Amino acid sequence: ESLLFPAAIRRLVGAYGRRGADGLRAARLTQREAEVLRLMAAGLSNPEIAVRLVVGVETVKTHVGNVLAKLGVRDRTQAVIAAYESGFVVPAG
Repeated sequence: ESLLFPAAIRRLVGAYGRRGADGLRAARLTQREAEVLRLMAAGLSNPEIAVRLVVGVETVKTHVGNVLAKLGVRDRTQAVIAAYESGFVVPAG
């Protein structure tokens, strides 16, 4: 699991702009998958997401896997970048 710092995300979004909104909409994430993606973008690990959502870590892993598959990305870092590029998640600060 790799995590990005919020400052790094802001730089990436600033450098590459907001692209991919159609791709994220086309992914048709469930409400829970969208929630997991937002928590991933906030920098939470799978165990932290599990605590926040009151589910097991294996359940979180399943949701993360579904998010990755639906977005067509290879890892959570790419998923988070896609979320920021699309405007699904907005950098704080």
